[in-house]
Amino acid sequence: ICSISFKKMSFSCDHSLDGSFPPSPAEDRGSKRLSWGSLLQRLTELKGINQRVTADQCKTLNLCSFVLGSLADMSLSESDSSFFCDPLEETLATEVVATITQSLNSASHILDCSKLILPDCLLHSISQELLHLAVCEPCGLRGAVIDLCVDRGDQGPLCTVDQIAVDATLVPTFHVTLVLRLESGGLWPKVQKLFKGSRSPQTSTTSLGHRNTLRLSTSFRAIKRKLYCSGELLIEECC
Repeated sequence: ICSISFKKMSFSCDHSLDGSFPPSPAEDRGSKRLSWGSLLQRLTELKGINQRVTADQCKTLNLCSFVLGSLADMSLSESDSSFFCDPLEETLATEVVATITQSLNSASHILDCSKLILPDCLLHSISQELLHLAVCEPCGLRGAVIDLCVDRGDQGPLCTVDQIAVDATLVPTFHVTLVLRLESGGLWPKVQKLFKGSRSPQTSTTSLGHRNTLRLSTSFRAIKRKLYCSGELLIEECC
């Protein structure tokens, strides 16, 4: 009996070489569950890292888009007519337009008319155009020399009214020719013909006060030429 018992004990001990008992099926299933749980936790962490990286990339792209959009807006605003201008330049442009107005009002004998009517919107357009042409000049509007001309159309050749140096103490950096036009369409020529027909020939020939009253058109041409480099000529039609 003792021999049989010894053999049974020897047989049971042969299954564990290091002296420990083999894992039970319940313990093996528990380790597998822990392994799957660790794997799921790791996948969740990787997913969170990926989401954070994607969010950071989106923020970076949004920042780049904002910067590029701001630069594009700045480049467009430089070429647009509503550009930012120095208040001193605007004041200077107002003074130049006042000089232009005075020269035109004194040019009735040159244009062979009794009166020259200047539309307010024309003077405003001239001021804005001068600021536009001077914005990239080293001395600004102060470096401009302006030739003031009137295109009389069928009534005669191009007439030069005045030449204006904005700042006579500076060497001019650019030359501007303003070609103003007489109004040939619209209501004004019809009214002018009506007054002509109502006067007698004797009155129209003896009275200098009844010479033609001319009105300038709101459209004009601006020709810019830089004086410090050759080949730079800019022609703009303004209306």
